[in-house]
Parts: sequence; C-alpha cells; structure tokens
Amino acid sequence: MAKNALHEIKKGLEGLIGERVLLRANGGRRKTVERFGVLEETYPSVFVVKLDPPDGSFERVSYSYADVLTETVELMLCDEGGDTSKFAVAEQ
Repeated sequence: MAKNALHEIKKGLEGLIGERVLLRANGGRRKTVERFGVLEETYPSVFVVKLDPPDGSFERVSYSYADVLTETVELMLCDEGGDTSKFAVAEQ
C-alpha cells in the first residue's frame, strides 16, 4: 500500500513540473521553513524544487516522496492571484 501511495504522489507531482509552489518543510528543532519556488524535476526517489532567491542566488532542494506522504513536507500550488491550495495525496 505505501509503495502504491508513493507512486501516486510521484505521478501527481510529475504533472506539476514547472508550476509555482509554496514549500513548507520541517526544519527540525520546532522550526518550519516556508519558501516559494518552482517544481523543477521529479526523479525515481526524489523531487527537486528551485527556490526563489532570498538574496539574488538560486537554491535547489530535494525531498523524497515519503516526506510528502508523512507530511514532513507540504506542497501548495500557487495561482496567479497568490492564493494557494494544498497538494493532496491520493487516498487509496
């Protein structure tokens, strides 16, 4: 079941490549990191988000699909008006 859920997450993210997202990730020690970026690429085990530059330099981060499943990482789609909607994990 978990393997199938991971596959569904990967499939869902593949359709969002190039989309603007808000990334909310657990930074450890009760810290939550929130950054805007673009979903850049998906790979067999991870996906990459190119973050907006805070100081003029670009930064890329990668997370596993299991991070999305366990809600360690949340992705929210951003529309042109600045509103966000949470990427929903397909229920099995």
